[in-house]
Amino acid sequence: MGNITVIGSQWGDEGKGKIVDWLAAEADVVVRFQGGHNAGHTLVVGETTYKLHLLPSGVVRGKLSVIGNGVVVDPWALLKEIERLTGQGLTITPENLIVSESATLILPVNASLDKALEEARGNAKIGTTGRGIGPAYEDTVGRRAIRMCDLAHPETLKAKVEKLAFYYNALYKGLNASPFNVDELVGQLQEVAPKILPHVAPAWRVLDDAKTAKKTVLFEGAQGVMLDVNHGTYPYVTSSNTIAAQAAIGAGVGADQMGYVLGITKAYSTRVGSGPFPTELFDAVGDTLTERGHEFGTTTGRRRRCGWFDAVQVKQAVKICGIKGIALMKLDVMDTLSEVSICTGYTANGKHYDYIPASEDLQAQLKPVYETMPGWQTPLRGVKKLSDLPSKALKYIHRLEELTGVEAVIISTSPERDDTIRVKEILG
Repeated sequence: MGNITVIGSQWGDEGKGKIVDWLAAEADVVVRFQGGHNAGHTLVVGETTYKLHLLPSGVVRGKLSVIGNGVVVDPWALLKEIERLTGQGLTITPENLIVSESATLILPVNASLDKALEEARGNAKIGTTGRGIGPAYEDTVGRRAIRMCDLAHPETLKAKVEKLAFYYNALYKGLNASPFNVDELVGQLQEVAPKILPHVAPAWRVLDDAKTAKKTVLFEGAQGVMLDVNHGTYPYVTSSNTIAAQAAIGAGVGADQMGYVLGITKAYSTRVGSGPFPTELFDAVGDTLTERGHEFGTTTGRRRRCGWFDAVQVKQAVKICGIKGIALMKLDVMDTLSEVSICTGYTANGKHYDYIPASEDLQAQLKPVYETMPGWQTPLRGVKKLSDLPSKALKYIHRLEELTGVEAVIISTSPERDDTIRVKEILG
C-alpha cells in the first residue's frame, strides 16, 4: 500500500479524527507534522471516545506514532495527554511514540505572551487558543527556541533560556507585564526532561527506516487549508503551514513520500474564531447545523460558526494542495433541511470572484453567490452503501464533485467508525 496525507480542506474541524482513525487501521506509521495542542481530533471507537490534541491518532490503534519536527510541543500537555489516554486503557511507550529531537517546545512564557498579545488586540482579536502556539513558532524562526534535543544538555540549557529571556522580557516590559524568572523555567524543564527524553529521537531516520521497510505511512494534518499561515485568510490564520506540502517538511521526508492527498471536507462549512466566512448563516438553518452537528471545538469548547458549503474555497484548497479526492463528512447533519445551498462564487465591489483573494479588505467584503438544491429529508445515519443513499443526496454529492473538481472517495454518514461509504480504494 502507498502512503497517504490527510489534511483539512476548509477551516479545520472537518472530522479528520474519524477518517485518520479509520485509515490508521490499515497503515503502519502515523505522523503528526504541524500545529500543536491547539488541534483537536475526536475518535469514537466502540463505546469509547478519545480526544487527542498532540498525539497522532495512531496511538489508539497501537501503531507507531511520530510527532514530527514541524509540531510545536508543550511537554506538560503531552505528558498529561499520555496519562489521560493511558487511563483509558491505551499503551503509550517510547517504543510506539516518537517525538522529533528537532521539535520546538512550547513554554509557559509562550502561552502567557500569547494571551497578553491577544488581549492587547482588543476588538481586532485573531481568535487564538492562547496556548502559545504562535509565539513558539516565532521562537523557531527567530532562532531562539528551546527544542527537544536541548533537554538532553542541562549544562547549556540555562544559557539558552537566558537568550530567550532577553527577547521576552523586552516584550513584557512593553506590555507592562512582569519579567519571567530564568531559574524557575530552567528548573521546570529539568524536571520534565527525564519524562520526555525517552520518546525523543531523530524522527526523520525512523521514517526513512519505514520507507526502506516499505511500510505504509499516514501523515496526519491539523486545522485546515484556509488557516495556513501563507495560503489562508491571513491574518486570521494559525501560525503553521497546514497545506499538504508541509507533510514532507514537518516530518522530514522527501516530497515523493506524501502519497495520496486526501482532503477531509465537511458537507457544510464551519469556522472557529475571528476572520472572514462568506457563507456564514445567522438563521435557524445555522442553528440546526450547530445543534445536529454538535459544532463545539474539541480543544476550546467554543461554538463553531456554521454556513453553507463553499465550493469555491474547497476548489482553491484542491489546487493548492494537490488533493486527489475528498472524504465528505457529516452529510447526515443536513438530513432535515428542505433545501441546501452551495456557494459557487463571490461578488465584492461589483466584481465577480471565483477564488478567495489574498487581501484582507476584499475578503471582508465577499458576498456569496448561491446555487440551491432540494434537500433529501431522509435519515442517512448508518448508511454504508452508495446505492442506499437517496437520489437527492447523491445529486448534492455529485454537484460538489463537479464544482470542486475531485471525487468524493469516502462518505461519512455518522460519527461511528463503521458508518462510512468507501467509494474508491485509496490505500491500494
